Amino acid sequence: MSKFYVVATPIGNMGDITLRAIETLKSVDLILCEDTRETKKILEKYNINKPTMSYHAQSKLAKVDKIFALLKEGKDLALVSDAGTPGISDPGALLISRIKEDTHLRDSVNVIPVPGPTALVAALSASGLPTHEFTFLGFLPHKKGRETLFKEIAQAKRTIVFYESPHRILKTLESLVNFCPNKKICIARELTKIYEEFKTGSPEEILEYLNRNKEKQRGEFTVIVA
Repeated sequence: MSKFYVVATPIGNMGDITLRAIETLKSVDLILCEDTRETKKILEKYNINKPTMSYHAQSKLAKVDKIFALLKEGKDLALVSDAGTPGISDPGALLISRIKEDTHLRDSVNVIPVPGPTALVAALSASGLPTHEFTFLGFLPHKKGRETLFKEIAQAKRTIVFYESPHRILKTLESLVNFCPNKKICIARELTKIYEEFKTGSPEEILEYLNRNKEKQRGEFTVIVA
């Protein structure tokens, strides 16, 4: 039976990779990467000499066919994303789904998670906001359904977590000011990296903070709404 490992990799700090992840990447026949250039930084640091192949959101069906062919040959593969856990707001989710749905592979390929870093859990753990129940929204839609989603966030009884890019964080905070001004939020920026930062307050307070400090608008954000 072939093995298809779903391997979590660091979200910033290279030291966050697990021993099991290193051992797994050293053992497989091929590593599938969202971006081979990013993954090679990890492979070089930990002396992992294995062939790589790109798999990302724009990969064509021919690439999937090639991956399926390797699994049918009995090869063991590992899937990694640029950072964090593959399949979580990540194009790897579709590949895993296809493997599990394929009539020739679902009984001959063992999909094995190798857990590790993920931004949403890291952010929740140090946010100081309620974590006993939460809903994860991934990346919010850019246009269609966006207003409806903010209305749902305003009415939510559970903590809400989502990701946001530096290009859209101000617009998102403006929406939170409009739809749920009395909610308490936390933004986690540059998690595990040198400029890691948590900032907690009302949506208006956080928006004012980022407007006053332009340099704080850089990096990937995890937003938590209590």
